[in-house]
Amino acid sequence: MLDALPTARRIALDEQGVLSREVLAGLAALPREDVGGLLTLADDVRRRASGDAAAVEVLFNAKKGGCSEDCHFCSQSARYATDVLAEPLRETHEFLDAAREARDRGAAEFCIVVAVRGPSNALLERVCEATRAIRADMPEMHVAVSLGILTDAHCAKLAEAGVHKINHNLETSRRHFPAICSTHSYDERWETCLRAKRHGFELCSGGIIGMGETAEDRLDFLCALQELGPVEVPINFLNPRPGTPLSDRSIVDPVEALRFVAMARLALPYALVRLAGGREITLQGLQDLGMQSGASGIVLGAYLTTAGRDDEEDFAMLRRTGFAV
Repeated sequence: MLDALPTARRIALDEQGVLSREVLAGLAALPREDVGGLLTLADDVRRRASGDAAAVEVLFNAKKGGCSEDCHFCSQSARYATDVLAEPLRETHEFLDAAREARDRGAAEFCIVVAVRGPSNALLERVCEATRAIRADMPEMHVAVSLGILTDAHCAKLAEAGVHKINHNLETSRRHFPAICSTHSYDERWETCLRAKRHGFELCSGGIIGMGETAEDRLDFLCALQELGPVEVPINFLNPRPGTPLSDRSIVDPVEALRFVAMARLALPYALVRLAGGREITLQGLQDLGMQSGASGIVLGAYLTTAGRDDEEDFAMLRRTGFAV
């Protein structure tokens, strides 16, 4: 039988290679008492790939709620009775004010998020106008967008406006995706990711664990990301939202959460692995260890409809764990 941890160390560090599904499956099956060694290996790979730099991003929910889609984890869907009240699209000056605040808080990336199937012409024009204003005011600030399913025309306009990165999460495995969304397909998400890359954007694509997926689904998800090749992989842990179909799901076991972070680093050694939504409730007092499990970035503050923790706590964590922002 494959001795997964030494094999992974040899391939990832000595040979600087990419782990196969077989090796990743061995890591997924490691006994809990061996997970500490996995985390150490992932941290070693992270340090070799990107040093001690930590990437800090702030999200901006530009139009809260009212989404037509039925993603079972999302409290912004208009299909569910949640505590999220729909709000209109923000004005351009509000985008700019939020970007300035993000810069002042220490973020180098500002991600504009709108919960929609895809952008209308009016929404796209507002986002492009805001992006141009942000880039003119703060040339050093990277602007990312998450606007749902994109066409070539959408991408061309976003590129012209100066958008740097497209976020479009796969969310989970192809097999499990129909269990969490029925109003659009996995293939539509996959094609949007490829389209973003064809238009020259950096691609950010990750997902959520804890939505009822199996260990095989998690492996499929990581192997799909290997094929896709995003520069950034945000890892979210389900924070069950009242009123959504996943409201009664249990929180991910923290050891399994850390295992997945480490496996993501080893599957995609040169990607930015960013700890994102749900880390506070899933990892709780183990968030330092999360940053020592292969992660190289965080989302600072709130996650669209859920609160994060105070900035100072996160910056103190980064200092304790040896990162430089």
